[in-house]
Amino acid sequence: MTDASSRPRPARPHPDHPDPRPLGVDGPVHGTHEHRPAQRWEDAFLSGNGRHGALVFGDPHDERVVVTHHTLVRPNGAEHARPPELAAELAALQDRLLAGDLAAAEAFTDHRPLQWVQPFHPAFQLRLSAAPSDEPRGDADHLRSVDFATGETTASCAGGAGRLFVSRADDVIVQEVTGLDLDVRLDHRLPGAPADLAVGQGTVLTPDGALLTLRARYPDSDRGYTGVTLVVTGGRTSLLLPGVRITGAASVLLLTRVRRHDGEPDVARERRALADLPHSYDELLARHLPLHRTAYERVVLDLHADPGERLLPGSELLERPRSPALLERLFAAGRYHLLSSSGLHPPRLTGLWTGDWDTAWSGAFTNDANLNLQTSSAAAAALPEVTDALAGLIHRQLDDWRENARAVFGARGAVAPAHSDGESGLAYHFSREYPLHLWTAGADWLLKPLVDHDESRGERDPRTAAALAETALFYEDFLTRTDPYHPDGRLVVVPSYSPENRPAGASWGALNAAMDLSAARHALLTAAAYHPHTPERAARWRALADRLPPHRVNADGALAEWARPGLDDSYDHRHLSHLYGVWPLDEITPYDTPDLAAAALRALELRGAENDSAHGHLHHALIAARLRDGRRVARALDSVLGGDFFHASLMSSHYPRRDVYNADAAHTLPAVLIESLVQSTPHRLVLLPAPVPALREGELRGVRTRFGAELDLSWGPSGTRAVLRPHRSHRIEVRTSSGGTRSLDLVAGEDRVLTPGTW
Repeated sequence: MTDASSRPRPARPHPDHPDPRPLGVDGPVHGTHEHRPAQRWEDAFLSGNGRHGALVFGDPHDERVVVTHHTLVRPNGAEHARPPELAAELAALQDRLLAGDLAAAEAFTDHRPLQWVQPFHPAFQLRLSAAPSDEPRGDADHLRSVDFATGETTASCAGGAGRLFVSRADDVIVQEVTGLDLDVRLDHRLPGAPADLAVGQGTVLTPDGALLTLRARYPDSDRGYTGVTLVVTGGRTSLLLPGVRITGAASVLLLTRVRRHDGEPDVARERRALADLPHSYDELLARHLPLHRTAYERVVLDLHADPGERLLPGSELLERPRSPALLERLFAAGRYHLLSSSGLHPPRLTGLWTGDWDTAWSGAFTNDANLNLQTSSAAAAALPEVTDALAGLIHRQLDDWRENARAVFGARGAVAPAHSDGESGLAYHFSREYPLHLWTAGADWLLKPLVDHDESRGERDPRTAAALAETALFYEDFLTRTDPYHPDGRLVVVPSYSPENRPAGASWGALNAAMDLSAARHALLTAAAYHPHTPERAARWRALADRLPPHRVNADGALAEWARPGLDDSYDHRHLSHLYGVWPLDEITPYDTPDLAAAALRALELRGAENDSAHGHLHHALIAARLRDGRRVARALDSVLGGDFFHASLMSSHYPRRDVYNADAAHTLPAVLIESLVQSTPHRLVLLPAPVPALREGELRGVRTRFGAELDLSWGPSGTRAVLRPHRSHRIEVRTSSGGTRSLDLVAGEDRVLTPGTW
């Protein structure tokens, strides 16, 4: 690999297709490009609207577009799964654990085999094949790109061009190809597709083109999905079963939708809906842009990168892991992919995309780490669309969370599952090694981004308040046992589980996991703050929070993963659940709790990387940034940027060397960069808390703070300057990297400019 000081190789722009940089030629490139089509689906460029997704290989002469939809999950028995009915056995389990039986929780099960959630899968691929040509096509004539600001993928080569976007306004995949005679068909044959998938196809010629349908029914199920593509052309259309041949057309427009359904689909309705749309690519794009572009352009990171490196194809830029231009592009790509995969649902483990039916870990919403890491930038990076998608998933599943609390713990309130396929929020995915049904911190963990969003906008969502109240009600019923180790009547969280780790020499179900303590305390106090109009209830929740035990510092000087004495830490693990109080909570900070912050930093220093998963490295970086340890942030970034985690699409992998397609790194990296530059609470602003060498100078514009102000920050050798644009009036504390502290009175509508001379 070459380093950023190496002389950049010049990009090869296509004369008819300049490199995408819609926000201005003097700043970062808001897109990426390649000079060859994708050969692997992992390298296909991505577009999406939070419902439909498209993976575009980028060859107008032989185009493949894999179509996905957030609702496409294959029945595997999980659609009938229920949480285990264990409430009657809870008291006995608690007695055994409190008596020192550290393996007791292994029997707290109904002995079912591990049941994975329904796996996410692709729908089909749209195949467009050009008529054979005697003209040679070389790489020099080929350019494919994706424009982050518009959501468009484009491709051009000798004799033809294509472009595609997924409309946020009309929920349709819009594709146009010009300059070529084409054969068009829908093809369900994708890697891992079940051999007994029942597939039927239909083609109907229309006055201005054709309608193609593909109906699929899952094996041993009456459930299925239907894809419909309306082909609009001014040329000649003839049947070429199972598709059509188009000749003599200046351009071909294709409108595609997928619908999940039970029983028979209503194809006629889908045809009418597509027919009613404007049959103009540009008109449909104009309806889409105000929704997509406005969201994408709210926040920009400019690291004053080398102009030559900014013009490199993504695959070449990835070979320069220390390049500021790479960080600029990955920041932009991360926000683009996060926005594009959020709508009906927040992002899955694979975002909104996959080209294979055998998705790792079912392509689930993995709630005990990955989902919150992926959405961690939503509030600060000004993507309320992402928070809304997360909120929608939570509120649709709240009844299931109530059922989990009742069945497993015999309690009122809500308990979130560790895994979900988007259809069910029931806790049925667990095993001896992963007793995820014991995890009680999930509701608070998932609701925290919603609370951050409310703080940023200065208004409390009543749905968030209701969900917080359900979480507090659970703790009212669950936190009933006192700990003999604390003679002052402290409560004990029993059973307690720290995802996905266990104490050294003990079993997985234990007592007083640090994450459980932090989550219970935060949920109770936040619920009380959201319900000031019910003073008796709020006082009861605050009193319960006060009875929880404090965190423990172990013999190594580290914040212990289990506060219960005798439960020793297992340091080499990818999860960092025990440091939940540092990030995303503000329970442990260098400013308010310096001793605990020092213990948390020691715990971070002792933590291993285990299997080098991307989420482990970047979770480590987020916590290090909160603890003002820029060197550890830089080390974690180096592990990811130098570990070959990113595909040419700038989507990421779970493991180094591009092993297992996974959105954790792609979606989390923007949050790491923001947290290194700006941190906020409802009453505090911290500027440049964790300086990283790769961020030696630059500008970050449009960031939202949790005290209700937008922030533009510039920094570098010439100094630091921050501009605050508050939406509400109040006093905050400002801290800087030099250690300076001052109070600042903000007035709604009045900009405040902060420079070193004003601190």
